Amino acid sequence: MTEEPAVAAADQSAPEEPAQEKPAQEKTVQADPWDDPRLPWSGKPRRVDVLLWAGITLSGIYYLALLPFRASLVGTHPVLLEVLNGSTEAIVSGAAFARVGHGSLTVVLLAAIPGLMKFDLLYWLAGRIWGERIILLLSGRRKHGPRFMARVQRWGWKFTWPAVVVAPFLPVPNVIVYATAGWAGMSWVTFLVLDAIGSLLWAGMLAGLGYTLGQHAVTVAQTVSRYGLWISIGIVVLIVIGQVRNSRRHR
Repeated sequence: MTEEPAVAAADQSAPEEPAQEKPAQEKTVQADPWDDPRLPWSGKPRRVDVLLWAGITLSGIYYLALLPFRASLVGTHPVLLEVLNGSTEAIVSGAAFARVGHGSLTVVLLAAIPGLMKFDLLYWLAGRIWGERIILLLSGRRKHGPRFMARVQRWGWKFTWPAVVVAPFLPVPNVIVYATAGWAGMSWVTFLVLDAIGSLLWAGMLAGLGYTLGQHAVTVAQTVSRYGLWISIGIVVLIVIGQVRNSRRHR
């Protein structure tokens, strides 16, 4: 009888153990679906982002749509092909036809300018709006983009102005140069003037080559047009094979 009160007193004097708190559930941070490194903007796109990206995408589709007609037009309507595409073979062929009396060399040079420049302003605008992201995206794994940006920061307009003029002659994609010019703050008027000068110099070099070749280039162009369908099919097949290989590498 005497042990029960002691046990009860011991139970009353024992401190209650604090209730163990349940571990808080870890908060899952959901990644922003728009924050994609394959896109040139961060966050939800604005209307200008969507429109500009659509314009760049359509420009690529435009060139793909012209592929089946390039071989057939180069020997029949080279000046028209210049306006539509601004391709090297069109300028050379047009000048060669002018040499043998079919067309004017002045028309060949003037037709090449809109063909070469028609989408350049889109990439200048992309550099102005998206900055470094679009330059790195266009350069891909190459180091041209970071090098161009570093030189712009070092030399400013002394680098960007000559770079836009000689862009057609450089062994790098022209669009990287144009986007860098927009990122560097070059005005659109200055860009168009410099781009026109560079396009005219490039077209003049190719036209000089075609004018020198003359009848030989005309014969080659007409032969290409004669087998234009098969050449176009071959070009499409090569493009498809290249895309398949690139997709496998990415995987």
